[in-house]
Amino acid sequence: MRVVEHINTSKQTTFSFEILPPLKGNSINKVYNVIDKLREFDPKYINITSHHSESFYQTMPDGSIRKQHIRKRPGSVAIASAIQNKYGITAVPHIICKGFTKEETEYALIDLNFLGVHDLLLLRGDTKGLDSHQDALYHEHATDLQQQVNDFNIGISLDGTTFEANETPFTYGMACYPEKHEDAPNMESDIYYAKEKVQNGAAYLVTQMFFDNRKYYDFVERCRRENITVPIIPGIKPIVLKDQLNVLPRIFRSDIPEPLASELRRCQSDDEAKRTGIEWSILQCKDLIAHGVPSLHFYTFLASDSVYRIAKEIY
Repeated sequence: MRVVEHINTSKQTTFSFEILPPLKGNSINKVYNVIDKLREFDPKYINITSHHSESFYQTMPDGSIRKQHIRKRPGSVAIASAIQNKYGITAVPHIICKGFTKEETEYALIDLNFLGVHDLLLLRGDTKGLDSHQDALYHEHATDLQQQVNDFNIGISLDGTTFEANETPFTYGMACYPEKHEDAPNMESDIYYAKEKVQNGAAYLVTQMFFDNRKYYDFVERCRRENITVPIIPGIKPIVLKDQLNVLPRIFRSDIPEPLASELRRCQSDDEAKRTGIEWSILQCKDLIAHGVPSLHFYTFLASDSVYRIAKEIY
């Protein structure tokens, strides 16, 4: 069953989560351990993040400078297939613009179709560590990536040649930002692009993490006024470290409400911060469920234990 079908047919707020592929040298068991921990809450789908290789320059013994590339994590294609085949849970690999060429994207779509993985999350991706001199190889925006997937679904290759279209076309979700994307000049622009994503085929939107539910409700209301009718899934990130009080707003542009910020400032250790984060997320999720959100999507990086304790309280 597709992600949007799970959401639209469920009688209660569905549970899903995102996992980070383990660092190279680790086995798939790192992923399985997280899934086994959270499986009792009946996740309807599991997202798998995708990470590009990073470029850096290294001084060689002869004094010359050589550009090097390093890949730290496995790709999302293999992990998505492994999850779906082992657990029978819908797997949703992230497909990103930055760091993956248009050609590599086509290869991924070919492989995913062959493996029976037909749900995607399309994202721009992180630009950190990328080579800006080869921009033509990559899509600039998630909407450009969206067009490539749409073309693939109707049997048009990257080079313009045609092929027999997939028996099962890809469906996909895309990102949205209740507190505005970092590159957007204003919220009106953000809403404009969210609407464009939906008009061009996004079956649902999932939000960047937020900690103030009012901002999510206001964002959804503005989307509905613009006739954006697809499910808008709230993304939840439990705070687990003291320094996330400053790190998360800087990296993800997510405001920390003052009641939560003041509690975190009083924490003397990461353990105290983790407990505070769990308590806040439980209250946040209960309020979201009371407002009838279609699904809760949890970001588990460093936080799978917290997500377990939160889900135990609300499901």
